[in-house]
Amino acid sequence: MIDLTPAPPTSVSAGGGLFTGFSRLCKGLATLLVLVYLVVLVFPPVINYIALVPGKTIPFAWNLLSAGYLEQSIFTLIVSVLGILFGGKVLEPIWGSREFFKFVVLVNFWTLVSTFLLSITLYFATREENYLYKPLSGFHGVLAGFLVSVKQLMPDQEVTVLKLRAKWVPSIFVLFTTLLGALAADAMSFLPFVIFGTYSSWLYLRFYQRHTDSNHKGDLSGEFSFATFFPEILRPIVNPICLICEKLFCGRVSNRESEGSGHVLGGVPLPGSDAFDASRRRERGARALEERGERVDFILLFLTPPLVSP
Repeated sequence: MIDLTPAPPTSVSAGGGLFTGFSRLCKGLATLLVLVYLVVLVFPPVINYIALVPGKTIPFAWNLLSAGYLEQSIFTLIVSVLGILFGGKVLEPIWGSREFFKFVVLVNFWTLVSTFLLSITLYFATREENYLYKPLSGFHGVLAGFLVSVKQLMPDQEVTVLKLRAKWVPSIFVLFTTLLGALAADAMSFLPFVIFGTYSSWLYLRFYQRHTDSNHKGDLSGEFSFATFFPEILRPIVNPICLICEKLFCGRVSNRESEGSGHVLGGVPLPGSDAFDASRRRERGARALEERGERVDFILLFLTPPLVSP
C-alpha cells in the first residue's frame, strides 16, 4: 500500500544522507515502476493493455493512467526510479505526501491525455497508422514536471554542473529535447511526454495547486509566469500570447501581476498576498534543501527525464 499520510519535514545530515531518507510513498511509487516493468518483461502482450495505444484507448481508457507507470527499457526504468526517489526527497517534505501524490497522478494523466489527442490529430493529418498503434509509455512527463517544481521553489539555486540557475533548467531541457526529437526517428516516444509534462505541471502549479498554509491556489507571481521560460529578448513577443492563453484556458489572469501594485510595499510583498505566499514557498523550499545538506545539481541529474527511446 502507498502511504498518503502527511510527511513531516525531516532533516538528513550532510555527511551521509544522500541515498537515505526516502519516504514510503516514493519507495512505493518506485516499486510500482519496477513491478509494471517486470510484468511486461515476463508477459510481453500485456504492453498493449498497459501502454497508451491511441487506436485502442477506447474502450481501454485505463491506459490514460497506467501508461505513465510503464518503462519499456531498463535504462529509462533506472532513471525514472532514481527520479521519483530524489524528486520526492526534495518536494514531498515541502508539499506533504498527499499533495505530492496528487501532483504525480494529475501530471501523468494530463500528459497522457495530451499525447493521445496529439496522436489522433497526427493520424488524421498523415494517415500513418503508426500514430494509432505504437505503444507509448513512460514516467518522464512527471520527471519534467519535477524540474518545473524546482524552478518554482528554488529558482535562484545555482546548478554548478551546468553553470546556470535552476530556473532555466526546464527551458533548456525542453529545447534540447525538441532539437533531439527533430533528429530522432521515433520522437513520439519521448518528445510529447516532456513537452506536455512541462506545460501541464506549470499549469497545475500556476493556477490550481491548493496551499494548506494559506487561502490561495496556484502561484500567480511574475517570477513563475509562462514568459519566464523564455529569454528576456523574446518576452515582449511571448507575453501577449501567454496572457491570451491563460485567460482562454484558465480564466485567471492576474491584473495584480501585470500592474505590479496592491501587493507590495517598498518592493516587499505584503503578507497574505499571492506574491508573498509564493516568495515564502520559495524561501521554504531553498531552506528545506539546505537543511538536508543536498546539492541541487546532483539531484537534477536524477530528475532529468530520459532522452533515449525505449
